[in-house]
Amino acid sequence: MSRIVSVWLKSWPIARLLRARSARTSAAPSDSLDPQRPLVLVASGTGGARLVALNAAAWRCGLAVGDLLSNARSKVLDLQVRDADPAADSDALRRLALWCLRYTPVVAPWETGEASGLFLDITGCAHLFGGEDGLLADLATRLRRFGLNPRPAVADTAGAAWAVARFTSPTQWGRWPKAGGGSDEMSVTETTSAPLRPCGAPPQLSLGRDIHIIPPDQQQHTLRDLPLAALRLDASTQAVLCRLGFRRIGELMRQPRAPLAARFGASLLLRLDQALGREAELLSPLEPPPSYRTHAVFAEAISLQAHVVEATTRLLRRLMPDLARDGVGIRILRLLLFRLDGEVQALQLGLAAPSRDVAHVARLIAMRLERLPMGLAADFGFEAAALHVTAAERIVQRQASLGIADEAGEAAGLAPLIDRLEHRLGAGAVRRLQPQQSHIPERAVVARAAAEAPAADWRIEAPFGMRPPLLLAPPEKTDDVLASVPEGPPRRFRWRGVLHEVAHAEGPERIAPEWWRPGPDATERDYYVVEDTAGRRFWLFRAGHYDATPTPPWFVHGVFP
Repeated sequence: MSRIVSVWLKSWPIARLLRARSARTSAAPSDSLDPQRPLVLVASGTGGARLVALNAAAWRCGLAVGDLLSNARSKVLDLQVRDADPAADSDALRRLALWCLRYTPVVAPWETGEASGLFLDITGCAHLFGGEDGLLADLATRLRRFGLNPRPAVADTAGAAWAVARFTSPTQWGRWPKAGGGSDEMSVTETTSAPLRPCGAPPQLSLGRDIHIIPPDQQQHTLRDLPLAALRLDASTQAVLCRLGFRRIGELMRQPRAPLAARFGASLLLRLDQALGREAELLSPLEPPPSYRTHAVFAEAISLQAHVVEATTRLLRRLMPDLARDGVGIRILRLLLFRLDGEVQALQLGLAAPSRDVAHVARLIAMRLERLPMGLAADFGFEAAALHVTAAERIVQRQASLGIADEAGEAAGLAPLIDRLEHRLGAGAVRRLQPQQSHIPERAVVARAAAEAPAADWRIEAPFGMRPPLLLAPPEKTDDVLASVPEGPPRRFRWRGVLHEVAHAEGPERIAPEWWRPGPDATERDYYVVEDTAGRRFWLFRAGHYDATPTPPWFVHGVFP
């Protein structure tokens, strides 16, 4: 059974703005804000600027979302007004969702109209924090430290958790009917001293009045007294339902489904069924859930790179038994470092081959930390860390050593070197050649990132003629070419300002163009291997037939050692 947490961040745009201003130490006095005075955010709307967000002081003055700014100024003389910034709000919400990965690997931000918040799928995670009450208490306490005003709720479905978080008042109490009848007195907003995990959690956490825990299979009893807006319906559907006399979700539950579907379509019943758990609701997580994950909460914040590497090494040792059990190794790994101020520093590294070598992966992480442009931005320190294996591949078992040539062993030994070079020089800095099917010399080989798996085997049909180890890209034109016969090899040519007299020549080797790639360069080439009187060898070709008009040019395409 799934357990979903919905966190409604009340007045999120206001809280985000105040938090951003408090982080700016260079703000001008005229640009400062007083959170105790009425504060509103405005955006262009019908009839002029309208209020899109306001703080508690503005609400107590009688202002509401949607009011005209001119009317608001007439009601409140010392009103603080700032422009809304939806893009900054969304970006900050995504960063907050990234921080919430410390609780669960599945976090999805949501924004519906004027409300914003987060979904957390805590299925199988709550016991790590002392149960659901301990997790919610820890989450709410830390969010309040960031200057936010959260209201979390947990239920079997995302719809039920969202509805309770948004529309259950802090003072609402209920008597939950037991599954077999009768009632069991239990508050929606319990206050308890939750058992805390041994390290990192602040002492004496208790569930506040804005925290709601819905017991399993109780969402139907929870939702029946909530307003229709708790179903996340569009405004037009809510208006029609209100005109028909519906005010509560329980009134819809008692109605026949067929007339509702005929009048409102599938969306109304879908939202109802999702909230009740009859239909699945897929969350759109901030990041794909990792294949393997482990995390740690530190007793004291750490800030030194050596401590981060040591903590990462211990987390890697936790991961390895699970990887070994499944016969896989790490291919892409992500390290998340959670700061005390709610920011997250993320590092992602890829490996040239799947690996379960703790020491090797730890060295790569240390290299990446050394190459950070701004250094390890620990500020007040990191309070937690998590390792996510986002890609794992099977490790093929092989003989360690037989005393004979082993190509697989050579490739496995090359992978750690590629990893070290890439993490020292940067992603994509190390490349290797890979063959591809083409008789055109410059297209027969392609350079790709060394960490990528080889696309083809080098053991392919060899060309008939000799090939130089160094190709020029592009081929360089020669001058003063003299041939004894028009269709024969050159006897003399000038390249890079130096005149070369040919002592010996082999060829020609004719290479036809690829007919599916038309263009001015799509001509037949006659290649020759020539050696000059000084013993230097070159690979030349004539681009076109010797009897063509104008005279076809000659090019140097490669040199031999």
